[in-house]
Amino acid sequence: MNAKTWILAAACISLFPAVSQARDTTHFLPFETVVQEALNAGRLDGSVKFYLAGNKPAGAVSVVKSGVTTSQKTNAFNKSDEAACSWALQSALIRFQNAAKAAGANAVVDLASNYKNVEYKDSQKYECHAGAIMAGVALKGNLANVK
Repeated sequence: MNAKTWILAAACISLFPAVSQARDTTHFLPFETVVQEALNAGRLDGSVKFYLAGNKPAGAVSVVKSGVTTSQKTNAFNKSDEAACSWALQSALIRFQNAAKAAGANAVVDLASNYKNVEYKDSQKYECHAGAIMAGVALKGNLANVK
């Protein structure tokens, strides 16, 4: 390629910021809304309850396995950030539900966002990072039995 072609290619790429520059927008979104959406759609079966850090379940809690993590990403192309984040959270919750069942647990307690190993604890919201192509949610929690 000659210099003129390289200059033209560079100019074209700079006109498309979504392609030439990565976007990583942080969102803090309502947790229970997504849990209810997953339950209504049958993606979660209701056998495992989820408690964000700061929310204590009623009854005795016996931790079966602590420090369980998951990091889920989803395609964000042509979706709103909120919709992509919802899908990523639902995927993470499905993973936790399956892990809890395999461990004989019926709850996930002290659930916190754990994006890039930085914990974010909120009793009502989760953290999601969305870009032009991908959205991701990372969670950390304890598998437990609540009686």
